[in-house]
Order: sequence, then C-alpha cells, then structure tokens
Amino acid sequence: MLTLGIESSCDDTAAAVLRDTDTLLSSVLTSQDRIHTRFGGVVPELASRNHLEAIVPVVNEALYRADRELKDIDLIAVTRGPGLIGSLLVGFSYAKALSCVTRIPLVGVDHMAGHILSVFLEEEHPDFPFIALVVSGGTSSIYRADSFTNFTLLGRTRDDAAGEAFDKVAKLLGFPYPGGPIISREALAGDAEAIKFPRSWLEKDSLDFSFSGLKTSVLNHCNREKQKNRPLNIADICASFQEAAVEVLVEKTLLAAAQEDIRAVVLGGGVSSNPRLREYMKDRCREEKKDLFVPRPSHCTDNAAMIALAGVHVHQSDPILALDSDVYCRSLLA
Repeated sequence: MLTLGIESSCDDTAAAVLRDTDTLLSSVLTSQDRIHTRFGGVVPELASRNHLEAIVPVVNEALYRADRELKDIDLIAVTRGPGLIGSLLVGFSYAKALSCVTRIPLVGVDHMAGHILSVFLEEEHPDFPFIALVVSGGTSSIYRADSFTNFTLLGRTRDDAAGEAFDKVAKLLGFPYPGGPIISREALAGDAEAIKFPRSWLEKDSLDFSFSGLKTSVLNHCNREKQKNRPLNIADICASFQEAAVEVLVEKTLLAAAQEDIRAVVLGGGVSSNPRLREYMKDRCREEKKDLFVPRPSHCTDNAAMIALAGVHVHQSDPILALDSDVYCRSLLA
C-alpha cells in the first residue's frame, strides 16, 4: 500500500510517500525560515502564499524521489489541523482536489497524532500503551497513547508553548528567528546553574505547563542587568533558561508515566530535537527505569512522513473523508 502524505500546518510545506507502515520511500520538505526571519516569527498570510507556490513542486518531488506516479498511490493523507487556518487550507484543498480527480481515497490527520506516532518511523518503537510528550512551537502536551488512533490528553500548556518561549527569549536576546536552535547552541558554553530562573509546577500533581512566567523572568533579569550597566552573559542566560524549561517538561512527563503506571515514554515535536531535552529525559528515564523512544530529528519537526503513517491507521478505522470537510485550528485529540 502506497500512501502520499501532505503537510502544511504552519510554515513548512512537506510531502512523503510511505509504503505500508514501515518503508519510507521519500520525504520532501521546503522551509520558509528565510521568509519569516526578518519579521521575528511566522506571518500567516505570507506562509499561506508560499504554500501555494510550493505545494505542487513538493508533491511532485516526493513522487519523483519515490520513483512512483500519482496513479500508483493508494491513499492520500493530509493534515487537517491544528495549525494556521490559511496554511492548512492550502494542503487540505490540494489533497481534496487530487482525491476528487483521481478517485484516490482521502483521510484527514490530526497533526498531534502525527507527532505522537512519528516514533513508529524508526526501527525501535514502543508497545502500547505509552506516554508521549509532544513539544513544539505551537504546543506542549502530554498524551497517553493506547493504540494508533486512541489518545488521551493528560496535560497541556496554559499559555506559551515551550518552543514559543524559546523563540521569544531568543528574540529578546537579539537572535534571529527561529531562535530555539540558537539558544541551544549558545547554552553549550554557559552555566545552567548561574541564574535561578523559576520552574512553574502549578497545582500539586498537575500535568499542565506554563512558560510565560519563565519568559518574563528572563526579561526581568536582562532589564536588571542593563540598569546596573552590567554586560549580559548570553551563554549563562541561555543555559539557565533552557535548563528551567527542560526540567519542567521532563519531570511532568515522568509524573504522567508514574500516575498512569506506564513504562514507555516517547518524545515528539520540533523541540524534542533539543539535545539537552534528549539528554535530560534519557538520564531521568534511566533513573526511573522507564524506556525512552525518540525519533530522529528529521522526524521530530513537521514532516509529511508522520502524516502518511498516521493516515494509514486512520484509514483502517475511520470512513473516507468527505470532500466538504474542513480544517480546524485546535487539536481534536482529547
């Protein structure tokens, strides 16, 4: 079975061809970072327009690299939400048009389901159930996964997502967008214990996140240093901020695993490419005797391979998507 995956939820246009559920024939992605860098973040209207320009070449390239033609495809899987409505509509409308013309079955995929299941693109993957931490620029959420289509939301951010906090702190420090990877690199030369930034644990046993206070603490620290005419130690700020964010992400994930009495833990989402998050989670899982599974970085960021994989399982349990279906901005997973 050949599945064509299409992803356009934010600022990356992606397409992939997956054979069955275990052989990725191609995965193509075009980034808009160069376009949005000058604005310090994603501009939705620009993102939509660039998806319009990129969607056909990206899909064609995915088919070319897979050495397949559209007539060979058995299923089309497309991101239906969550994300930027304008961006979603480009990929979704294109997929519906392909399905209508070719009569290839079409399924819609929740972007969060794609991230949760992206670990199954790897040779080593967990058995069900498992706890999944999905952390990116748009979300920080903890799920319990009981099957390929059955997910329970255990906790999520109440304000800024972790990736959003990384980008906002990076902008505060004068770094270009996207700033998360830059903070990670700068942190390598810093002391993570140099500045005592707060950890927001919220209510006892809460699995929700809050990163707005941490972001504000970084701003206040920088302002105090400037008022005292002291130069900012950028490396220490980055390391201390990163450590505060990572500690909360890891500890709440392990709390969820303890509460649900589940041994397997999965990381997903763009921020799960962060080396310190991976290292911290690996160390703590070893201490707590948990099994950790993390996709390779190219499968952590937004990609169409995970959409194709999730789409195969959606197709096995749900009816074909109606052509009058629409996109949605917030995840339907609960």
